[in-house]
Amino acid sequence: MAGTTRLLVLGALRETGPVHGYDLRRELLSWGADEWANVAPGSIYNALKSLEKEELVEVVATDRQGARPERTTYRLTDAGEKEFQRLLRENLWDTRVPNHPLLVGLAFFPHLPADELAPAMRQRAEDLRARAESIRAGVRSILAGGPIPRHVAESYRFEAAQLDGEATWAAEFADRLENGDYQD
Repeated sequence: MAGTTRLLVLGALRETGPVHGYDLRRELLSWGADEWANVAPGSIYNALKSLEKEELVEVVATDRQGARPERTTYRLTDAGEKEFQRLLRENLWDTRVPNHPLLVGLAFFPHLPADELAPAMRQRAEDLRARAESIRAGVRSILAGGPIPRHVAESYRFEAAQLDGEATWAAEFADRLENGDYQD
């Protein structure tokens, strides 16, 4: 299980207290974690099972309501709190940039004509700016008192800033292509 998924599940469990796996999943999805943390909803259940095996979380109850499947309630253990603190510090101090899928395409961009690539980069910049603005609208909603905890707004702000930076680069790259910077 990826460190980010471990951190996300341990941290959310720490914030919510003892909780059913379904409710933890619902909480994280309400935060938008499936997008900004790239966590698939099903991986939350897998993480809980792995963390239980490692004794970082423990089962405190199981119950069944009617014909519904059995629901398990989890809580953080002392070892889970220590792992959460370790992962949190590691995550916030780590400055490595994750691999971006665009990097592979950039290694081969000279194999496309500049008059095709430049408009693609301009469109990319426009799309990225639109996504960033949509995310900023989400921040405004969070800060207006929506159901998402206020501190989660920083994850959204960070994502918007990354999109803005990439949009600026894409527009400048389009300028370089149009100026003939890569013509042989």
